[in-house]
Amino acid sequence: MNIYRVAWIIFLAIILEQRYGYTQSKYTIDGIIKDAADGESLIGVNVFIRETGQGVVTNAYGFYSLTLPAGSYTIEYSFIGYNKVTRTILLDKNLKLHIELQEQSSQLEEIEILGENEGRSLSIKSIEMSTNKLDIKTIQKLPALLGEVDIVKSLQFLPGVSQAGEGSSGFNVRGGSTGQNLVLLDEAPVYNSSHMLGFFSVFNPDAVKDVKLYKGAIPASYGGRTSAVLDVRMKEGNSKQVEVNGGVGLIFSRLSVEGPLVKDKSSFIVAARRSYIDVLAGPFLDGDLGLNFYDITLKTNYTLNQKNRLYVSGYLGRDNFSLSDDAIFNWGNKTATVRLNTIVSSKLFANFSGVYSNYNYRLGFDQDESNSYDWNSSISNYLFKPDFSYYISETSELNFGLEATYFRFNPSRTVGVTNGETVDNSLELKYALESAAYINHKLKLSPRADVSYGLRLSHFRYLGAGTAYTYNDTIPGKRRSVVSEKEYGSGQTIASYTTPEPRISFKYETDENSSVKASYTRTSQYIHFISNTTASNPLNVWTPSTNNLKPTVSNQFTLGYFRTLGEKSQYEASVETYYRTSENEVDYINGADLLSNRYLEGDLLNGQGRAYGLEVYAQKKSGRLSGWVSYTLSRSELKVNGINRGKWYPARYDQTHNLKVVGILEINKRWSATADFVFTTGTPTTYPNQRYTSQGILIPYNSTNARNDVRISNYHRLDLSLRMEGKTIRRNGKTRRNHDYWVFSVYNIYARKNAFSTYFSQSDDRVATGQPLQAEAHKVSIIGTMVPSVSYNFKF
Repeated sequence: MNIYRVAWIIFLAIILEQRYGYTQSKYTIDGIIKDAADGESLIGVNVFIRETGQGVVTNAYGFYSLTLPAGSYTIEYSFIGYNKVTRTILLDKNLKLHIELQEQSSQLEEIEILGENEGRSLSIKSIEMSTNKLDIKTIQKLPALLGEVDIVKSLQFLPGVSQAGEGSSGFNVRGGSTGQNLVLLDEAPVYNSSHMLGFFSVFNPDAVKDVKLYKGAIPASYGGRTSAVLDVRMKEGNSKQVEVNGGVGLIFSRLSVEGPLVKDKSSFIVAARRSYIDVLAGPFLDGDLGLNFYDITLKTNYTLNQKNRLYVSGYLGRDNFSLSDDAIFNWGNKTATVRLNTIVSSKLFANFSGVYSNYNYRLGFDQDESNSYDWNSSISNYLFKPDFSYYISETSELNFGLEATYFRFNPSRTVGVTNGETVDNSLELKYALESAAYINHKLKLSPRADVSYGLRLSHFRYLGAGTAYTYNDTIPGKRRSVVSEKEYGSGQTIASYTTPEPRISFKYETDENSSVKASYTRTSQYIHFISNTTASNPLNVWTPSTNNLKPTVSNQFTLGYFRTLGEKSQYEASVETYYRTSENEVDYINGADLLSNRYLEGDLLNGQGRAYGLEVYAQKKSGRLSGWVSYTLSRSELKVNGINRGKWYPARYDQTHNLKVVGILEINKRWSATADFVFTTGTPTTYPNQRYTSQGILIPYNSTNARNDVRISNYHRLDLSLRMEGKTIRRNGKTRRNHDYWVFSVYNIYARKNAFSTYFSQSDDRVATGQPLQAEAHKVSIIGTMVPSVSYNFKF
């Protein structure tokens, strides 16, 4: 049955149930919960009914809905960092109740890298597992490279999350590659989440409201990647008053302005950053240095009426790198999102999203009018997604919707001019359409047991106009050649795939302080990130599944135990184990040509993947001394015919041991200190085992067809940070409206020269006649020294 027909049948059934099927003795209370200070809707607020012991949490737009039998109830609204609000109501009709929560004025700021509810229910009572929610206040306290807060770097302190090394872009989750993570900014996919070759992320913390990472148990509303989902939601802007935030550091400065357009009805936020290492280094270098990045993030919203609200948001960012005016090398992202929230009824909430996203890079040289070279590549998508949440009762919630994404791939547009003669080696564009229908049901089986189950049915079409190639069979691991080709017209289907993706999660509370959870998630990925290096190289290619390249399909099983300890549940611990398998993982022949290659698929191999591990997490959430310990024991392996003699071998981002320790000490009201320690097993690599000499040049090579059979040295470092809050009281005794603080930090305090890679070359030493040439190993360290920094941050 057509996936769109399935979705509409579900939708019509719910409308009819609302109209005719519900007993008159039950009524619904719904509303939106906001921050009283700035009018921001609050995500994940716990709405609890004392009399029934049941409750819900607000969705991504602050909306909640509860259906209860007629009667009197006491409702508690609670959210970490805010004062609890209690309301007593008589429910004898449908009731709309909007709530504003006041932020707690005096408290030690707590560490909150947790789930959705408050207190022990964050991890114990919620059905979510393998999910982490990052609090911006916590992120701001972590020591960061050159004193700059970074969201993606902060993710790496969580269990199951790793990075192949300094200078690597993105992050790896539970054995997946960087390209297998779905990174969203206000629902828009971000195809390269890094600035400055991997050292900073594209997310401006001044514009971010909520960050949520799904490592497993991924809801059916997300699809298109097989490893993880990072969902970043932007702030809506202060609807009460104008607010300015900013910071000045050694590498870049940032500034954001937000405020009301129409008070309590419409607001905006504009946030910008610009690095200036090129300006600082310019006087000390010969020639023109172009090494900088900038980004602009903006959002506005307008309340049309009590039931409808419109949002428009966007992002524009670019990196520039060049050593002269003749050379051009830049890359960047563009996104735009338009969303309409509609409260269809007190029980049915709808969101309609239209999204545009683009990632592109350009490399060129312009010597003169007769000699030039220009190479650019890009991926663009246009997405439409209607999503519905139906709150059946306080124990039952249904989420369903559709999603359609149209892709346009520009693998390479390459034009060279030599002595006035133009040579165009551009590759033809590629097109694809990915669509899906999904449904998910959360059900409370008993006071202690919850289940969430759903299905995502995805469909992918590789479209013309274009050429489909057929390749010959050859020795496994060797380049394949084209034996035939066929032309397709615009819009014609070249290849298509359909994948059912079931999802299920289960939670059982063994007692009031502990619970056991399990989940199964099946995901598919139809577009592939082509890169055979972990270095932060922006010249990477995205390509669709074709008649030769099949989609990657992954299955993940997860089991976990969660417990809170202490009088006020201030301690929390969890243990999760997972096993993940995948089909049609992409790897490459030795010497693969990945850039501007018309016959790229002839250099690609596919095989199986598996990843399994144990994640341990212990946290102290409050008090003067707080922090957490994260440890992951894992393996990530591939098995590809033609590599390593067809046997399993470690993936390049495999790390057996991954230990992270974070401690935050509140010294007094103005001073706080943070320290973090990182230890990871060295990542796998391949060393040569033989060599040969050609015209007096030594050339090392590996003759065993092995891959990733050795490891570079282990990685470890210690960072320290001090934060000094500005004065809150003026000399005249009045309270300062402005808030500012200084951050002093030292990255890699004992100057560890961590290896990113090791390569071999011919020794420069003179060799006596008749003696063999000597080879030597070279260790590459991206940051091999201590890096102190200072930054000033303000808000008024």
